[in-house]
Amino acid sequence: METIQFIHSGWAYIVLLVLVIATFNALIKFFGNKEYGAIDFRFSLFALITMHIQLLIGIILWFTKGYFDEMSVGEVMKSDAVRKLAVEHPTLMIVAVALVTIGYSKHKKKLVSKPKFKLLAIFYSIALAAVLYMIPWNLWFS
Repeated sequence: METIQFIHSGWAYIVLLVLVIATFNALIKFFGNKEYGAIDFRFSLFALITMHIQLLIGIILWFTKGYFDEMSVGEVMKSDAVRKLAVEHPTLMIVAVALVTIGYSKHKKKLVSKPKFKLLAIFYSIALAAVLYMIPWNLWFS
């Protein structure tokens, strides 16, 4: 279980870096009226892939942690720290992965650069905000 936790925590740095790059790339090129190219496709695709890998690792970690084996649902919900790790963090991260997936899927259907960047910028920005909000910063810097 410690190995999975280590992988999940380490991979999170990569996910955050790639998501920040993809988001800022979309924002800068949207507002700069730039043309959509192969590098833009790769940035958005790598963000999608890294997020999904992190989701899979997180699901494995969630099931191996056994939050609900030792505590009842009521006890988990009463404890702020445990509730955040066992319920809130996974829920909002799944929402963030869904936002990236939706943004990526919708942008592929557009034929012109401006709408492609607009969709990526909107969905990836909201996903990035959710990820930044739900990262357990106290555990990252302890």
